[in-house]
Amino acid sequence: MSGIYIVGAAMTPFGKLPDTSVKQLTREAVTAALRDAGCEIAEIGAVWFANTAQGAIEGQYTVRGQIALRSMGFQEVPIINVENACASASSAFNQAYTYLRAGLSDVVLAVGADKLFTTDKGRSLRVFLGGVDVHQREETLEKLLLLGEGIAPPEGVSDQNGMRSVFMDIYASIARFHMRTFGTTQRQLAAVASKNHFHSTMNPLSQYQNDMSIDEVLSARVVSWPLTLPMCSPISDGAAAAVLCSEDALGRFDKSRAVRVHASVVGSSVDRKPEEGEKHVSRLAALKAYEQAGVEPKDMSVAELHDATAFAEIQHTENLGFCEFGQGGWLAERGDTRFGGKIPINVSGGLESKGHPVGATGLAQIYELVTQLRGEAGERQVENARLAIAENGGGFYGIEEAAVSVTILGR
Repeated sequence: MSGIYIVGAAMTPFGKLPDTSVKQLTREAVTAALRDAGCEIAEIGAVWFANTAQGAIEGQYTVRGQIALRSMGFQEVPIINVENACASASSAFNQAYTYLRAGLSDVVLAVGADKLFTTDKGRSLRVFLGGVDVHQREETLEKLLLLGEGIAPPEGVSDQNGMRSVFMDIYASIARFHMRTFGTTQRQLAAVASKNHFHSTMNPLSQYQNDMSIDEVLSARVVSWPLTLPMCSPISDGAAAAVLCSEDALGRFDKSRAVRVHASVVGSSVDRKPEEGEKHVSRLAALKAYEQAGVEPKDMSVAELHDATAFAEIQHTENLGFCEFGQGGWLAERGDTRFGGKIPINVSGGLESKGHPVGATGLAQIYELVTQLRGEAGERQVENARLAIAENGGGFYGIEEAAVSVTILGR
């Protein structure tokens, strides 16, 4: 089967952008991606538009993509709206990739845009409550929070503080389970956050660009123990986009900057016991992606993982096979996942520091990996980057993410 390629990619700065609308964010990301590809709107055969929050925050439901893109000049072509929790943008990418593989077009666009900042912070946080079964919310949360029993915060340390997404409590509980099972430490979580904040100092598009030591991360305000504020992804505004083409259309673009899609896999949660890490949906999706691409974890040059919290990065480091289960914390503490290390992870700054505009996050990961594989990442450029992997997940069903996407790219 002929290959599928990314020929254009872009993202806006992430952050608190109160004067910028979803339409404006979309326009900025799409215009930049088209420019990067050397492509006109008329060449795009179909569009996938990812967004999660605009309906709940602004009341714009059902036709978000058509509304956001029409003012740019997109007419007649299929525009498909995608909402798949934090994996929305990577799912949009997957559907664009699949459309090309089916031969239904030769050039398509995937875009994700979201605005989480609002004057009513409670409204923003309520968006996340829809990421679990609303008919069994209390039962689901109770089950998830029970995972963390047996590991208590140090004496005098508050367990929970301030307004926060319910997912911070969920991740904190699963982190405690990991600590009890494998001996993972809060300092190892801090090592992940410190690394990602350092990485963000080299990314001008990051929401935060301040370096933080491990001790500074540990001394920050507790959100939900063992997670302190710098270990948690913020809410964000932003957008990202990618132009994809079939091999037959590749001659219309700059082949020297094209990045091949070796694998694109989307999966949903499975029934498993907490101890059955090998059955985690991210693990299963990663194994399918490696098989699809004909590669192994050791072949990866760089990775972007869904670090909604520092613990999530540790968990997905293990799920993607970069170490044995239970060793993700040690890998981070040794510096293996730092820029210049054995397997650099979240060199963009990750969700913790780059930011997390939910509907755009997956395509922002892909933008970072495309930039790395092109050798255009500047001071954060990973040396000799040839193969790259992104893992993006969101929502919760049972004891794990409801939706997950794994993408493998290469030159």
